[in-house]
Amino acid sequence: MSDAALPAHERPVDDTPVHTEDLPPTPIRDRNIPITAWVEAPVEALHLGDDIGAPEITYKRRIGPWLLWRAGPASKADARYLALLADDLAVQHTFRIFPDGSGEGTGPSGESHTRFRTWKQDLQSHP
Repeated sequence: MSDAALPAHERPVDDTPVHTEDLPPTPIRDRNIPITAWVEAPVEALHLGDDIGAPEITYKRRIGPWLLWRAGPASKADARYLALLADDLAVQHTFRIFPDGSGEGTGPSGESHTRFRTWKQDLQSHP
């Protein structure tokens, strides 16, 4: 794929099957990997956006040992993020962004977060 950065909504979908160990460590800026291409995707992850009307779920990046996926748009809108521990996909944490831009989620520390940034920092601090 190209190295050119594209806005998330303009990135082509790359539905080539991919295994957990092959998911890129850094943000993908030239394409979107849909969750349906992830061979080991847990059932919960496949339905991440069902209740918010956002069936498109795409891979974002690794944060330490965590795999980060998003259902919904990149802008501050109705979306949900899911972090799964790469070595144990049953260990999962979500962060919900509401249409008004507010958010909520619990990180691996057990702490509740209202800011996406602090939720991601919690992931980085708790491998």
